[in-house]
Amino acid sequence: MYKSERLQSSVNELLESYEQHPQIQYINSAKLPTKQEIIHLTEDILTLIFPGLIRQESLDSLGFPYRIGQKMSSLFIQLQDYIQKILCWKLAQTGKDCQTTPYFQDNIEQIAFEFLENLPHLRKTLAIDIQAFYEGDPAANSHREVVLAYPGLQALSVHRIAHFFYQKKVPLLPRIMSEYIHSRTGIDIHPGAEIGLGNMIDHGTGVVIGETAVLGNYVRIYQGVTLGALSPEKDSKLEKKKKRHPTIGNHVVLYAGATILGGDTFIGDHSVIGGNVWLTHSVPANSTVYQKNQSASTQIEENS
Repeated sequence: MYKSERLQSSVNELLESYEQHPQIQYINSAKLPTKQEIIHLTEDILTLIFPGLIRQESLDSLGFPYRIGQKMSSLFIQLQDYIQKILCWKLAQTGKDCQTTPYFQDNIEQIAFEFLENLPHLRKTLAIDIQAFYEGDPAANSHREVVLAYPGLQALSVHRIAHFFYQKKVPLLPRIMSEYIHSRTGIDIHPGAEIGLGNMIDHGTGVVIGETAVLGNYVRIYQGVTLGALSPEKDSKLEKKKKRHPTIGNHVVLYAGATILGGDTFIGDHSVIGGNVWLTHSVPANSTVYQKNQSASTQIEENS
C-alpha cells in the first residue's frame, strides 16, 4: 500500500507541475510536427541537394529523373503539412484561427513551392562553398569528400536551408534544423545569420554565429570562433529588434578562439583576426589583429 500511495503522490505532484508551468508543454492543442520529423525532413532535403551522397541509395541515369520527381512530390506534401501545423500553432498563440485567416492555405503552398524552386540556386551556392573548402584545406582530396566528411560544410548546408524558412517567418522549423546540426557538428549558427558565398568553417567545433551576424563572401572561420552579442539590455523586446552581432567583411580570416562581439562591430575586408583575440570595436579593411603576448593588449596593424 505504501508503494502505491507514494507513486500516486508522485503522479499528483507532476500533474500539479503541469498546471503551474503550462508554457513548457503542449496538451489539448493541434499536433505539431515532432523534432524527429523535422530532422527527417532536413535529411530528405539534403538528399535532393546532394543525391547519392547523404543516404545509401542506388541511383542510375535511367531512373534518376523519376526518383527525383517522386522525392520532390513527397517533399512538397511534407512541407505543406509541417508549415501548416506550425503556422496554425503560431496563430493560436495570438488567439486567431488558421481556418478563418484569409489566404492562409495559399500562403503555405506558396512557401513550399518557393523552397522547391530555390533548390537549384541553393545547390549553386553550396557548390561555391564546397570549392572554398576544397581550395582552402590542403587535406581535402575531393569535392565529394568535403560533402561527406566536413562538419563545417554540413553546418553551412543546413543553415542555408533553415535561413530560407527564417526569412519566410516560419517559426520553430528553422531553429530545430539548426539545433539538429549543431548537436552533430558542434557548430552553432542561428538561422537568422546572413552568410555570403564561398565561406569556409574549418574544423568548426565550438563556432557560434548569432542571429543578426552578417558575413560577407569568402570568409574563413576556424574552431572556437564566436560572433556574439554584448550583454543584453533590460528590455529584451527592444533588444530583439536591434542588430546585436557583428558584421564581417569579404575575404576575412578569423583564427581559432577569436571572439567578436556587438552589433556595431565591423571587420573590414581582407582583415585577419588572430587566435584568441577579443574584439568589441570595428577594425578597418586590410588589418591584422593579434595578441602581442599574454600580458599585452590587442595589437592592430593596417596592411599596405
